[in-house]
Formats: sequence, structure tokens, C-alpha cells
Amino acid sequence: MRIFFCMLTTAVTLGLSAQVGHIMQGVGAVNMSMGGAATGQPLDISGALHWNPAAISTFDQTIVKLDVGLFFSSPELRSTVPIVDPNTGMPTGEFFSGVTEDDRGLSPMPALAMVWGNSESKHTFGVSAFGISGFGVTFPENMMNPINAPQEFGGFGRIESDYLLFQVGFTWSYQISDQLSIGLQPNFDYAALELMPNPTANPNESGYPSAKKASAIGYGGQIGLFYDSGVGFKAGLSYKSNQKFEEFELENTHLNGDKVTNNFRMDYPAIYSFGIGYTTGDFDIAFDFRFVDYENTEGFEQSGWTPTASVKGFGWKNMSVLSTGLQYRGINKLPLRIGYTYSSNPIDSDVAFFNIPATAIIENAFQFGLSYQVSERFNLDGVFHYGTSNGSTSGPLNNPMFIEYYPPYGAIPGSEVSYDMTTSMIMLGASYTFGK
Repeated sequence: MRIFFCMLTTAVTLGLSAQVGHIMQGVGAVNMSMGGAATGQPLDISGALHWNPAAISTFDQTIVKLDVGLFFSSPELRSTVPIVDPNTGMPTGEFFSGVTEDDRGLSPMPALAMVWGNSESKHTFGVSAFGISGFGVTFPENMMNPINAPQEFGGFGRIESDYLLFQVGFTWSYQISDQLSIGLQPNFDYAALELMPNPTANPNESGYPSAKKASAIGYGGQIGLFYDSGVGFKAGLSYKSNQKFEEFELENTHLNGDKVTNNFRMDYPAIYSFGIGYTTGDFDIAFDFRFVDYENTEGFEQSGWTPTASVKGFGWKNMSVLSTGLQYRGINKLPLRIGYTYSSNPIDSDVAFFNIPATAIIENAFQFGLSYQVSERFNLDGVFHYGTSNGSTSGPLNNPMFIEYYPPYGAIPGSEVSYDMTTSMIMLGASYTFGK
């Protein structure tokens, strides 16, 4: 069987599973149902705290909000390799192909927020604890798919990743005038990463090792401006800085039992957001544009192989994200919302292999949500999300031994790896307003 897979034996890498690159498109049921748009149209405190700290100035009471979602994805990983004649070492002209489905299951998505506001004060304060990024993909070992064949047969066996990024923010907004506010927010981050196999470590004669879960601490900040005309039109600007992390210290175990340690740093990219909103009658309209700076982010800016056949980084391009949403308040105590999010693909075909299984590159996401006003103080929220990659991300398999003949990454002639997916999510939330 090894003749099918022998051209694969020195390459595999990590991928990220989320909705906008590895960034969540929104936070909480209300913001998700608006497609993530909130920079210029803050309908709830979670969306405002996450996308534009200045926008919390619109809330002049003490409000607490909790959201919990269950996220499900159904990625598929495909690969094709040329069959090699074991006697001559040359391709026979035939190919071996297969497909593996993910069996990860459900992933939780929590969000907790609180805002303190007062109509008689120009100051508004907030605190948030959000899961803003994460992935968890499992492609089981599969002899019928070359890339998931056991490592002793030249594949990579089971490909599994588990990552989370949890962010705590402390927010202050100041109302410069009746129409203009500014906001500041320092962020403190915690991330955890587990990989099987670990491509950031050097392989040995048995292949790439598996890494235990490692954690890292990060920090960054955010600044925003929010304008409310008072007659329906609103606008916002926000800049979230690069979230800088310490290195993950990954403890690895090779298939032959060798234990090694390697370090890998993966920051969170800077995000520039611009949003507008308009409120008229029973309708609230929101539109956001975001620019995600992956090309200047540690862990994503570099790509390719090190001299020891480990992976330098993921080689992602910058991303553009469009978010829009519409809320209808014409039904008593039951506002309805629809949202849409478009995301560009940061992965070029020549680095598609370096991002296995980066299957959650969702190009189109659709949301439907609603709220129910239980009382003047208590609200319940819900949203359903469906996303699709709108086709496959694909490219050749790479091997550092081939770089001399097929630069820059050593593409294997006649090979291909591809992945696509759909996502779905149900999220429920509740908010409570204290005082007058």
C-alpha cells in the first residue's frame, strides 16, 4: 500500500476552524443575528463591546447579558496523489483519491457582558468575557484517503486540532458631545492549543509528533468613535490592535516514543472596522466593513518550510469582511432580525496544503434571530446561523524535498488537497436591566 502514499511522507500542517478566518463573525445572539454588524448600530451591549467600545455610550442603564451557543461544522478533506512504481520510483500515470469527513461534533460558544451607564453622566463603563476565536477539527485515520493514511504508510493519520481564544475587556466610553463618543478598551487574552500531528515541530524518522495542550497569555487594546445624529443616522469607527501572545511551549511525542519540545507563536490579527446604521420607524439597518490584517500577524505572515522540515507559518492574506443586518420591531415584544456576512478567503492555492484542515473559511453566512421581551427588564434572544464555504479551497500537496525542482514550496506534480464545509449554530441569550 505504501506505493500510493510515499510522496506525502514529509508534510502536513495546522488549520483554523472558525467563520471569518479564525475570527468569530459576531458575539452573542443579537449581534450574530445582525451578521455581526454593530460598529455603527449598537443594538445590544455584547456587539458594542466587541466591535466598538465607544458605542456603549448609547446604553444609559446597568445591563448584564449572557449568551451560550452550540456550533456544529461538517468539513470534508479530500486528497489525490500519483501512484508510484516501487521498482522505478516513477509515477505510473494513475492516481489514488479519497475523502474524510470530520467527526468533531458540537462546540460551545459562551459570551458574558455588563455595562454601567447613567443618563446624567458622560461616562459609561463595561466589562466583557468573550470567546472570540476557536477551532476544533477531527479527521480520523482513513486508509482510503491518502492524506489520512497512517504515518507508517506515508500519510499523516488522524488530523486533529483544538484551539480557543478567550478575551476579557474593560471598557470606558466618554460622550464628547450629544452626538459624538470615544471609547477605549484594554484586552487581556488566554489561548490554548493542541495539535495532532504538530507541523511546527521537526519530524523524525517516524514522522511528525503529536503535541499536548499548551496555553499562552496575550494582550492588546481597542479604540473607537461613535456618532449618532439623533435623527436616525449613525456611524462608527474602531481599531482593535494586534493581540500579542507569548509563545506556546508544545510538548511533543513522536510515534517511536521520542519526546521533544518546540515553541510556536500565534498572535491575533489587528482589525479595522467601519460601520453605519439607520433607524426609521420600526426598522434598524446596519452595515459594517472590516479589514483583517493577517499579513502582519506573527504565525500567519510567514509560510513554507524551515531547513528541518517544520512549518514556518500559515501564509494568510489579509481579509475583507462585509456584515449587514436588518431588525424589524413592528411586532409587540418580538423584534425579528436577519443578517448576512461575506468573507474573502485568506488562503491562496499554493499554501492550501499548509492549512490542513483550515476548513472553516466561510464565504457566505446567513442568520435569522429574534428576541422576546419577557418584561421591561428581562429579554430573551435567539439566533440560527448557517454558513457555507461556497466551493473548495484547494492546491497541490507540498514536500520540502521537491523545492529544488518545484519552488517555492515543493509542489508534488499531479497531487491535490482540498477542503470545504458548512456550519450551523443555535445560540440563546438573556439580558437583564437594573434600576430605572
